[in-house]
Amino acid sequence: MTLQAPYPIGIPGIPWGAAEVAAWLSRQARKRSYAADVLSVIETLRARFDVSEYGCLDYTPDGYPLFAIRSRDWRDDLPTVLVTGGVHGYETSGVHGALQFVDQQAASYEGRVNLVVAPCVSPWAYEMIHRWNMHAVDPNRSFRDDSPAQESAALMRLVAPIRDRVLVHVDLHETTETDESEFRPALAARDGVAPEPGDIPDGFYLVGDSENPQPAFQQAVIAAVAKVTHIAPADSHGEIIGSPMVSPGVINYPLKTLGLCASITNAPYKTTTEVYPDSPRATAEQCNAAQVAAVCAAMDFALAHGAGASVERS
Repeated sequence: MTLQAPYPIGIPGIPWGAAEVAAWLSRQARKRSYAADVLSVIETLRARFDVSEYGCLDYTPDGYPLFAIRSRDWRDDLPTVLVTGGVHGYETSGVHGALQFVDQQAASYEGRVNLVVAPCVSPWAYEMIHRWNMHAVDPNRSFRDDSPAQESAALMRLVAPIRDRVLVHVDLHETTETDESEFRPALAARDGVAPEPGDIPDGFYLVGDSENPQPAFQQAVIAAVAKVTHIAPADSHGEIIGSPMVSPGVINYPLKTLGLCASITNAPYKTTTEVYPDSPRATAEQCNAAQVAAVCAAMDFALAHGAGASVERS
């Protein structure tokens, strides 16, 4: 067994303080542009959709405006669908998959749903290609009251007025090789615990809600994505990233307990996608297309079975 070198910041076994967070922040560098990659695309969508700023990250010396894209002809009698991407900014297809969905597919749902799409929840992390925000906080463990993450708090404020009216929420993510090489070791160092090496699943999978798993819904999404890219198998323990695989390509988490983005509404249908962009069997285009396929399949199932949502609750 190969021993992993200690993380270069902090003392093993001792949680980080302000000095360690500052040292970590000093190592971060802008690698891509939120304005060029994301805001420019959102601008092209203004002619067809309502675009509004729902917050701004106050990250001195920079400010990062946060944008939501909505259906132009909003109707109170229609169900609402929420799509979120870039909660973890380094998970590229979450951002670009959300934008691609709006550009290529959203119009086909006009008159059937009200759409709310927040394509890049964590723009600072998008630019740095990182999982955390600039305070070394994971936004996707911070969707709770008095959130320590500006990104999470802003999205919760956006969603609060429609929380009880959302039929389906799809949160777009990736699982990457850097989860194992950088982000899990960094997390262990930050929290002063021993790192626990794991395996990165080769393929797409979903994370459902253990409190309301909706197995038929999850499998409908898996079936649609399987036409675009391969689905992750279970490991030798019957697990994906340490959780039992409950059906092909599906695991469940207690979303609310963990403060995950997919818990921010009371939608009966919710899922978190996990694309694997580092596979030699998948291209960046396939990763984006997989996210789009997942959103469309989730919406199609929810619209066809919405009245039966309570039947599957467990």
